[in-house]
Amino acid sequence: MLWVPSGLASDWQSVVDEGKNSDVYFHAWGGDPQINNYIDWLAEQVKQRYNINLQHIKLTDTSEAVSRVLAEKSAGNHHAGKVDLIWINGANFAAMAQHGLLRANWAQQLPNFALTNPDKNPAVTLDFGVPTQGMESPWGQAALTFYYDRTATKQPPFTLQELLNWSVDNKGRFTYPKPPDFIGVSFLKYALISLTPKSKQHLLYQAATEEAADVVLPHLWQYLDALHPNLWRKGRYFVSHSTALRRLMGDTELSLAMTFSAAEVPAAVKRYDLPTSIRSYAMHDGRLSNIHFVAIPYNASHSASAKLVANFMLSAQAQAKKQQANVWGDQTVLDLATLSPEQVALFNQTNTHPSSLKTTSNSPSLAEPHPSWVALINQQWLLRYGAKNAKNAKKQVEQ
Repeated sequence: MLWVPSGLASDWQSVVDEGKNSDVYFHAWGGDPQINNYIDWLAEQVKQRYNINLQHIKLTDTSEAVSRVLAEKSAGNHHAGKVDLIWINGANFAAMAQHGLLRANWAQQLPNFALTNPDKNPAVTLDFGVPTQGMESPWGQAALTFYYDRTATKQPPFTLQELLNWSVDNKGRFTYPKPPDFIGVSFLKYALISLTPKSKQHLLYQAATEEAADVVLPHLWQYLDALHPNLWRKGRYFVSHSTALRRLMGDTELSLAMTFSAAEVPAAVKRYDLPTSIRSYAMHDGRLSNIHFVAIPYNASHSASAKLVANFMLSAQAQAKKQQANVWGDQTVLDLATLSPEQVALFNQTNTHPSSLKTTSNSPSLAEPHPSWVALINQQWLLRYGAKNAKNAKKQVEQ
């Protein structure tokens, strides 16, 4: 039996009455055409159901929305914020929660939240190990996925050690975006977890300290020092955004790249942005995985309307469509055991595109470290490698 908060039906009807016939300004990353198309579909659905005009404010980085809400609070704007709903997780959630920028205790009141079965799936109430306290509603699950060009390399690397060996034999054919790009930082976190001895990995799931950093980070820097000379442009220059990886793969400058949106790969092949020889796969030593969420800022102008949108995002219809490989390929956060047979049938999609990640990929999930590690990794990476790259970039311009 599903857990349903007391008084939910009458309380929810008041939310519907207040939230319909309104606008919702949804601040979300806009760097992937597939995801943008899915958000367009969401807008059509909530327009039909509630006459809500969902406006997608496309971000290059979620921190843009965080900064906006923080600026509004500093200016005393506590009731007419310009951000109604935000796609968020990890470090940005921790920062907003710390500064009191998010509305609390609303997510568990969504009728469809019960479909996540939170008692059996506590991950839907944790963001990078931090309790959400009802400030976020889960939206989907994703994991770091690698893809390669099989005309350039018949056997891709399946572990970090294999990647290092592969880079020696395939110099200049791999790179990662520099921090703070999400994919770049994700690669660094994956490497850090995999390289840290199991007896020390618990340190990564606690707030970062100098003492803990001195124990675990040297493993990462030693690996990168060996890897960087074999990267694209000999590791002297790093792209700024993850979309550049796909472009370099399309131009056949790279033979190996990665994404956190597995469905991005077959979609790009279908658009001829990537060659038909591209194949996706999961690393055998683990996949960095996380649940991503939507949140409502404390001063949102249309909070009731935002709740209607977030609730529809958790519907079986919306979750099943998002999981389709040709739509997004984002794994659902719903517990299918809570759904009716008709709803479960919505998820029975066959993935046949040859460049898609096989759903049978057997790779252990690597939980995201405590968000405090992100800032530390960014800072120390830039100190170790950033200044050198800036000098090299300046020399290239001068030449």
